[in-house]
Amino acid sequence: MGTYTLKSIGKSTDYMTIMNEIDDGYVVKIVRDRDGYSEIKTDFISHSLFDSCVRTGYLTKIEETAAVNA
Repeated sequence: MGTYTLKSIGKSTDYMTIMNEIDDGYVVKIVRDRDGYSEIKTDFISHSLFDSCVRTGYLTKIEETAAVNA
């Protein structure tokens, strides 16, 4: 489905993973770094809000890298 980093303040590494697509949006898992521990939350985001967040740079897709055979 896809994993996206969330634009955040400071050096936190917050990210969101799309778990499931439904008619009017996505069920997502959001993981936020809170002073050394992870806050994990499952939520809903509409298609239009998701598209807006990607377009404005609030969400950036994490590209999967292929392993290189040596």
